[in-house]
Amino acid sequence: MSEQWVAARIKQKGDSKCIPWKNLRDLILAHPDTKKKVDVFTLSVYGLVVFPKALGHVDEAVTDLFDRLDKRVTLVPTILTETFRSLNECQRTGEGRFIGCAQLLLAWFHSHFWEVDKVSYRAFSENYSPLKEIVAIPRRDDISKEKWMAILQNLQEEDIEWRAHWILPDEILYRCGNFDWVPLLRIWEVVGYAPLLVLKQYRSRQFIPTTQG
Repeated sequence: MSEQWVAARIKQKGDSKCIPWKNLRDLILAHPDTKKKVDVFTLSVYGLVVFPKALGHVDEAVTDLFDRLDKRVTLVPTILTETFRSLNECQRTGEGRFIGCAQLLLAWFHSHFWEVDKVSYRAFSENYSPLKEIVAIPRRDDISKEKWMAILQNLQEEDIEWRAHWILPDEILYRCGNFDWVPLLRIWEVVGYAPLLVLKQYRSRQFIPTTQG
């Protein structure tokens, strides 16, 4: 995509500048270069699924992040940070819509709410991935939104394991410089996360640490 192509199609959606998915889809279908098709499709997945901001649009900031993938920059901290930010916002206001990768949040549910269905678990290794496991589970289309709401609203403390059993950390990054917290880079801002607060609560009731950003 050239700068001219982007400038001609970019739109303002709220506080963000975005490219409509329909324009990216047309580019995928019409572009003669197969590699370029795959690149634009991958960008669309990142913008629509992993880092959603406006329905049916890819945020301009996602394109900048996507360009850094060639430098082997991992997106894991950014995904986690966006998830923390959105969940904290919903908790703080008591309402709102989760803006993040719902599929990865579902994988987190599966890792931490295992006691609800009494399913077994395995330690993470090179030959085992929780994400691959959850993808292999047959999808249940017979569970309505109301049923999911009832399940989540009636969860008890003993139903939740706050530290996923497959995590066997050798080293834990808990501070940055002179600060006893770790800055997590979002696409748009920075969020401070305090791992030590979580570690101290592995055997007690969990709460979301105070963040700044």
